[in-house]
Amino acid sequence: MYVRHESRLFERFDAFEFSLCERLNRSCRRNAVRDLFRTVSRLGDGVIWYVLALAIVAWNGAAGFKPALVMAGAGVLGWALYKVLKSRLVRERPYITFERILAGTAPLDRYSFPSGHTLHAVSFTWIAASYYPVLGWVLIPFAMLVGASRVVLGLHYPSDVVVGAALGASIAIGALQLA
Repeated sequence: MYVRHESRLFERFDAFEFSLCERLNRSCRRNAVRDLFRTVSRLGDGVIWYVLALAIVAWNGAAGFKPALVMAGAGVLGWALYKVLKSRLVRERPYITFERILAGTAPLDRYSFPSGHTLHAVSFTWIAASYYPVLGWVLIPFAMLVGASRVVLGLHYPSDVVVGAALGASIAIGALQLA
């Protein structure tokens, strides 16, 4: 009896996630929305974070090396953790599992859980804003757009994004404590 209740709970959660994915993914059918989220997603591939780390060093000279190194260390740890989890948990992407969900852009790899884009966006945003709070005004909304882009583009479930954000925050907090 307990197993059935637990199974029904997971079925309801899966149905809720699919419904949310499908609703958000519908907006991707509009070219302007798809193009916006593709651009945000592409920047979230790493380009914006590399530019940010270099800009911090350029603007702050020697004082910028520590934040840039903390970001780099968090990035390497985040990448390693994300690779291990994806290879072990092998959750198919929504557009693969559900034909009503369209891929708004090509994924970087096959599996969905967790969202590496969100993990890195939250991690780098947290670290950069910890050193330079004024950057939070730009980076926090951008990180939120990165997370949203992953669901809108049909590449991730909301839970992939939530877990990616939690992992990114944990990595950032740990990196800042070690710094």
